[in-house]
Amino acid sequence: MQDEVDRLVEAWNNERPDLDVRPLQVLSRVSRLARHLDRARRAVFVDHDLESWEFDVLTALRRAGSPYELSPGRLLRATLVTSGTMTNRIDRLAAAGLVERHPDPQDKRGVLVRLTGAGRTRVDAAFADLLEREQAILDSLSSDQRDVLAGLLRTLLIPFDSDTERH
Repeated sequence: MQDEVDRLVEAWNNERPDLDVRPLQVLSRVSRLARHLDRARRAVFVDHDLESWEFDVLTALRRAGSPYELSPGRLLRATLVTSGTMTNRIDRLAAAGLVERHPDPQDKRGVLVRLTGAGRTRVDAAFADLLEREQAILDSLSSDQRDVLAGLLRTLLIPFDSDTERH
């Protein structure tokens, strides 16, 4: 059975036999899959009245474990945004009642951002729905195939993640 990428590769092989188009066999599929995943995620976020950036901040706090709080600096590193952007996001999430600020007992000048009960309820429901949709995307693969694919993708991503950590 052929997919759209097979047809694309075949067309390029016909038009440009002088080029090695084999990278398209992997990376075009990854790109197309990313678009489908993005659509599924956006649908979940709409269902839970969340923006993707809100989900990112709320899940960072949720993953931190009880009492579900982090400093703004830790949130910056978890979400890869600027300080000004994070301040704006925290303000908006606090106005929506999803997070609250508390003084940092370790740093008199610092604050901690804590997930509220409403924030935890919303992010937990959205995360459960997201996993259900992502499971559906992977349903055609066996458990062993998923493990192999995860390992191969990890190998491709490690150099990029290492670059991110250095900057």
